[in-house]
Amino acid sequence: MKRSEFLKLCGGFALAATLSKSAVAALQNLKDDGVPDLKLDIRPLKLNVGATKPFKALHFSDTHFTRVFDHESERKRKLAAARQRSFPWAEHYFDMQMDYAQQHNLMIIHTGDMNDLITEANLKHVAEQTRVGDWIFAPGNHDFSLFVGEAWEDEAYKAQSYDKVQAAFPNDLTFASRVINGVNFVSLMNGYYYVTEYQAERMKEEVKRGLPIVLLCHVPFYTPKHCEWVLKSNNNYATAVMGTPREITENFRPNPNYPIDHWKQCRLQMRTNDTTMAFIEWLKQQPALKAILCGHNHHFYEEQFSPTAVQYIVGAGYKGAAYEVEFV
Repeated sequence: MKRSEFLKLCGGFALAATLSKSAVAALQNLKDDGVPDLKLDIRPLKLNVGATKPFKALHFSDTHFTRVFDHESERKRKLAAARQRSFPWAEHYFDMQMDYAQQHNLMIIHTGDMNDLITEANLKHVAEQTRVGDWIFAPGNHDFSLFVGEAWEDEAYKAQSYDKVQAAFPNDLTFASRVINGVNFVSLMNGYYYVTEYQAERMKEEVKRGLPIVLLCHVPFYTPKHCEWVLKSNNNYATAVMGTPREITENFRPNPNYPIDHWKQCRLQMRTNDTTMAFIEWLKQQPALKAILCGHNHHFYEEQFSPTAVQYIVGAGYKGAAYEVEFV
């Protein structure tokens, strides 16, 4: 949805009370032409990963498109309209990020939740956008959401829409590898807080190639300082990272809106399985891993993951956040 379309939908300031705080703040800061004074938050990041020739990329995440066609179901249209209130300027920031990448000759790394939910309009738009420029994409949980928060999301849930979603994106969404200037960029789907045995085996094959690896995923891996910081900020409700120790997830503050064993309880959603924990412990021991780029948490944070790799969480793309990464 473009700026003019959104303002028409909102009816100007009259509906400001129905919008998120960020939307209201933006509306209060409109310029004379009706466009909010949006500014990108692009932070420089230089990674020494052993590239044969230096190159740069724009890393962003969590765009949360909420487009929908008029002919789509009423349920889709109502949900998209409701969700759009949380991401009112997402497309405008996306346009600015893409313009920035083009102006600075940057390849594009996007680490998931480009869509907020699956709609025909979103997938059409994604297919058009990812064919402009040089992309690597790692999907998020929302990229496979038929309806946000409707059901337990796992491999069976994802399978309902996988082929349709995959067709809109430039690389394999489950697991992909691409070598650029001697650096192996490995992207994988971990939006449900786990990896599969297939992904773990594929990663072992990539390590055998002997190239430096930059891992791209949506959900951050557990690191202790970040975990502590998140728990303090949300009163011990959730970590929203993969591989959180069981003693932490079991002590999450319960959501009073659901029964204690309901799937929406974060202690169930974020509980680490054995395959994932073994994968994480193995990955920490791999000197080939040089960095992890991810999103999901909607804030910037960096912390050492392993002896050779720092994990970089990028802020919310729908608020204009990004890293301009130089690989050397």
